[in-house]
Amino acid sequence: MSTVPADACSPLTDGTALAVARGTLRLFFRHDMSGILEVPLPNGRRADIMAIDGAGRLTIVEIKCSRADLLGDMKWPDYFDYCDRFFWAVPAGFDLTLFDSEALWPARTGLIVADQYDAELVRPAPVEPLAAARRKAETLRFARRAARRLTALGDPDHAAELGW
Repeated sequence: MSTVPADACSPLTDGTALAVARGTLRLFFRHDMSGILEVPLPNGRRADIMAIDGAGRLTIVEIKCSRADLLGDMKWPDYFDYCDRFFWAVPAGFDLTLFDSEALWPARTGLIVADQYDAELVRPAPVEPLAAARRKAETLRFARRAARRLTALGDPDHAAELGW
């Protein structure tokens, strides 16, 4: 059982996580990827970042701010059913040797080190394509969520009424 609070390293509640998210999104932008934060998934999990590239590939990023956060959270394998690629993203100074452990699936996961200004791709993530039906469903969910968030910026009162 995890002893780390669920929102211990959330980009919405933790300054370090927000800085890592910001730098990661800047890296993604340079690679023709657009992302959004805190994306609920159909299995009840919530991805810290979900991004889509120009080819329609979906990427999920799990941000980890501390060793305890990394080792105390084993829900990340549940994300693989919703993305073509999976990355860990951590702040500078994080012990990167932890990500070489077979328990963290280094052959299937990429690694990013980021701060609020930029990020470095330390280890690329292999592409493991989603099934066509899953890709269509997740792409549609991604687009609708992004559109709702943009709409909420323009009309926050209505968004609050709708529970967005």
